[in-house]
Formats: sequence, structure tokens, C-alpha cells
Amino acid sequence: MILFSINLALLTVLFFIVGMIKPKWALFFLNAPTRFLIVAITTVLVMITLTVYGEGVRRAKEEREVKTPVAKEQSVVPVPVPAPAAPATAPSETTPAAPAKKWLP
Repeated sequence: MILFSINLALLTVLFFIVGMIKPKWALFFLNAPTRFLIVAITTVLVMITLTVYGEGVRRAKEEREVKTPVAKEQSVVPVPVPAPAAPATAPSETTPAAPAKKWLP
């Protein structure tokens, strides 16, 4: 897509130069072409060219990232995990139990 956008940019520049010199050559299918119409068409073509170029760069970047995931996985260093602490003692083990109350019949 990048090559296509470069070709489109060259055609846009050529269209603009020819249209500014002789609008009748660039817009041969119109009866009375104007230079303002040449500028308007050139503006649209420039926007299309830049959009296609940006999309081509984005796709090329994605292809490079897809081709090299192994290198990223090898560079990962395992992080040490701390050992769990010893469980705390239950309160019933540390304090003596109170004697049971007797109920009178």
C-alpha cells in the first residue's frame, strides 16, 4: 500500500502542475474547467494519498510485530514470588478456656 500511495502522490503532483498550466488538459471532459476545480480535486487526492500511506505504515508495523513474538517471550525474566507466611495460631490455643458453668436442676 505504501508503494501505491507514492504512485498516487506522483500522479497528484502531475495533475496539479498540468491543471494549473492548462486546466483544459487535466479536465478534458468538462466544457469550462477552472483552476479552482483543479485545486479542489488536488486537495481530495492529497487526503486520499496520506490516508493510504498511513494505513500502509500501520499494516507494515503489524506484520513486523506478528513475525517476532518469540524474541519478546525469551527476554522475559521470571519474577520471584515470596513464600507464604506461617499461619497464625488460633486464639483458643493461646488462652485457657474458662470452666463450664453448672446449672442446678
